[in-house]
Amino acid sequence: MAVAATQPAGEPPGATAIVLAFAAIYLVWGSTYLAIRFAVETLPPFLMLFARFFTAGALMYAFLRWRGVPRPSASEWMGGAAIGGLLLLGGTGAVGWAEQWIPSGLAALIVAIVPVWMVLLDWIGPNRRRPIRATIAGLVLGLVGVAVLVGPVELSGDARMQFIGSAVVVFGTLSWAVGSVYGSSLPHPSSPWMSAALQMTAGGILLLLFGTAMGEWARVDPGQMSARSLGALAYLVVFGSLIAFAAYIFLLRHEAPARVGSYAYVNPVVAVFLGWALASEPVTPRTIVAAAIILTGVVLIVRHRAPKSPPDELESTPPGAEEEHGLDSPVMPCATC
Repeated sequence: MAVAATQPAGEPPGATAIVLAFAAIYLVWGSTYLAIRFAVETLPPFLMLFARFFTAGALMYAFLRWRGVPRPSASEWMGGAAIGGLLLLGGTGAVGWAEQWIPSGLAALIVAIVPVWMVLLDWIGPNRRRPIRATIAGLVLGLVGVAVLVGPVELSGDARMQFIGSAVVVFGTLSWAVGSVYGSSLPHPSSPWMSAALQMTAGGILLLLFGTAMGEWARVDPGQMSARSLGALAYLVVFGSLIAFAAYIFLLRHEAPARVGSYAYVNPVVAVFLGWALASEPVTPRTIVAAAIILTGVVLIVRHRAPKSPPDELESTPPGAEEEHGLDSPVMPCATC
């Protein structure tokens, strides 16, 4: 599936296609947090994510090669492994592990601060891109919102594990941001599809190795795997990693970057609602206040960052040049895509 062949030149897509594509990145990516929570109920998190990303990446790679996309070089595989490690092992892996103890909506709200780290990394890193005042305000609001959301807490029993899980997700957002900001400087294929395939395949192998090192194979018991967990895993492969990503690349080519980047603050709202509606996750006044603070900060950052920066999970690109942005956020522009 060569990217250039997805839409005839000069022929704009219909309104229905645009609406469906936005529905995919809003609703599907927003629902991946709850799907991960359901999956880790009876599946060990890192091996579950290995199955998800390696399967999706291998399918995408095989299809692209069948359609004639060039075989990646060894250096491109290495670059894909480095980015996949930061995004999928460090980022999504942290979310999967933490959701054994924290609500999916809480994880989604913490993940929403990825743009905060990206602004900081752009500012203090080699690019030295000083943010404007509105962006700095968004950065401060994002950090304050997480402080309101996570602490202070009583560090005992379940509360202690929830605090640890939240801290692990915060670390995961930083890992994701590092991969997003610096990943484009690593060797990668020109096709955003092939970049995604490499990151998912290589990242999946890293998840397998880490899960093995963590002793997760001892927790693999086919007799204890629930239909809900297996169904959630299948949903993550087909809808989260393939269909929604295709919709994302499609939108990058036909819509304004600011509109596409809006998923960064829509996804957490969808995740919180679905967690409440389908898993009886609590939505407290504190959660609502923290969500309002975080999402206001994210809106300021996404709307006022320099054009070359990605929204979260991340991206703005003219047609034909989206490869760096499509892979940088993640391969997945969101930490659970």
